[in-house]
Amino acid sequence: MLRLSITWLVPLAVISSGFGLNVKSAIAQEATAELRKQTNDNVYEFSIPYTVFTDIDTTFRPDLNISRVSDRGESSDALYGLTNFLSNAYAQAEFRGTTIFSSFNANPAVFGIEGEILGDRFFGGSNELFTRSSGSFETDLVNGVIRGSGNLVVLGGTGLFENATGTVTFTQENNIDPANPTATAVGTATLNFSLRTSRKIPEPNATIMLISLGLTGTYLRLRRKTTSVS
Repeated sequence: MLRLSITWLVPLAVISSGFGLNVKSAIAQEATAELRKQTNDNVYEFSIPYTVFTDIDTTFRPDLNISRVSDRGESSDALYGLTNFLSNAYAQAEFRGTTIFSSFNANPAVFGIEGEILGDRFFGGSNELFTRSSGSFETDLVNGVIRGSGNLVVLGGTGLFENATGTVTFTQENNIDPANPTATAVGTATLNFSLRTSRKIPEPNATIMLISLGLTGTYLRLRRKTTSVS
């Protein structure tokens, strides 16, 4: 009887230790989940040059020198079908002689006013990207040039960029008519994209589930037999 009990106890001990190892493994996997997630992400790093058309509406809040700024971008060399963009923000101007310094932001609360939080949309194909912008630009009234730069916070998208996160940085230069500074200013901009999306992990298939059920059943049968022998 003792010999028979030992015969059944050996596989039971092995199975029990295996379950203990599985628990420890699960804890370790949970502790490193964030690190593993990073390696499972899709990362997109690329740049796109755009021709940009900028309109500045100085009649929005002239009492506070706050304008509405709208940019429309076009590119024939855009990756992932992002051939167009529309960007909207608020800008507050500070006059410095022949130069106007302006800071811009999609959130009107930054300038102490109420209003709609604006945003940007990149589109042109099956993929789209949604962002919000902030930054600054200077208007040189003597040379008729606007130079600016800023950052866009990525808020998601569609297609490849569904649930995307990341940032977009840009530099931009437009030409203006000093005699008519509110006319549409045509220029160029280079946008540098740094995006991340989660890689979809397939659900467990039926075969894996059947194997798991089979192993569980085997363990339970061995446990019952061991109990009856004892």
